[in-house]
Parts: sequence; structure tokens; C-alpha cells
Amino acid sequence: MGKARTHQGTAKRIKVTGRGKLLRGHQMSGHFKVVKSGKRQRALAQEVPVHAHYRRKIERLLPYR
Repeated sequence: MGKARTHQGTAKRIKVTGRGKLLRGHQMSGHFKVVKSGKRQRALAQEVPVHAHYRRKIERLLPYR
């Protein structure tokens, strides 16, 4: 059986903490910054945990995290 491969697209988007939590960034934070308030931009800059529903799928894509 071959080695499991890390999905590089997922690896670039998901951060794994020391305790194994998966963190992701927000959408809508790349363009049209002039339209968004500073408060909204700061909120979008924060990383948030991946929802439990998607955790198993993402863990399969990152076998050696």
C-alpha cells in the first residue's frame, strides 16, 4: 500500500494547533476592503476553529498533521 498524500490545497488553508485543533480563515476578507468597516475587517482577520462536521473530512486530507 502506498503512502497517504497530504492535500496541499488544504494544508495551505488549515492551521493545526499544538493541541490538534484545526483553524481556518474567513471568506470575504481578500478584496473590496474599502467597503468593509475596520471592525469587520479585524473580525475577518481572526482564525476560527473548523466546525466538527467538517473535521473528519479535513483530517483525512491532512494525514501527517
